[in-house]
Amino acid sequence: MALSRSTSLLQKNIVFRCLAALSVTPGIAASAQVCSATRTFSSGSDEVEKAKLAAAAREKYGKEPTIFSKIIDKTIPADIIYEDDKVLAFRDVNPQAPVHFLVIPKEPIIGISKATDEDTQLLGYLLNTARKCAVSEGLSNGYRIVINDGKDGAQSVFHLHIHVLGGRQMGWPPG
Repeated sequence: MALSRSTSLLQKNIVFRCLAALSVTPGIAASAQVCSATRTFSSGSDEVEKAKLAAAAREKYGKEPTIFSKIIDKTIPADIIYEDDKVLAFRDVNPQAPVHFLVIPKEPIIGISKATDEDTQLLGYLLNTARKCAVSEGLSNGYRIVINDGKDGAQSVFHLHIHVLGGRQMGWPPG
């Protein structure tokens, strides 16, 4: 993976740590590793392209571990703000608002459209955890909750995740 001169030292460190963590995982294709790893530090301007690449990699390589499963098992570091036996919440490394964190289930669900009736309790728990974390992050004036689903929804990591964004006035429509 080539890194440009404009890539910050922090970004390079994240790249190398992600790739190092991924390289010790047997059975994962290198291109799928790069697709998953680069999600954590790329800009928000190319989310649609990243979603297309992630969807193609998922089709080609199947149910490989995602960057989020590696955060759950602590092989990739994250700034965790909440964790229990069901969910994990951590700050987004490419924040799109002054406060931007993700809430993910520890039990992988590919996306909201792939959830079943059996997931109903966990889905409610995810939203309630997002609410509690928003309170603890000081988002008393409001916040936005976003779930991207599938290629057309710009989902770039195929592990259900809730974005919580706040700390500023949000615009509408979102995009």
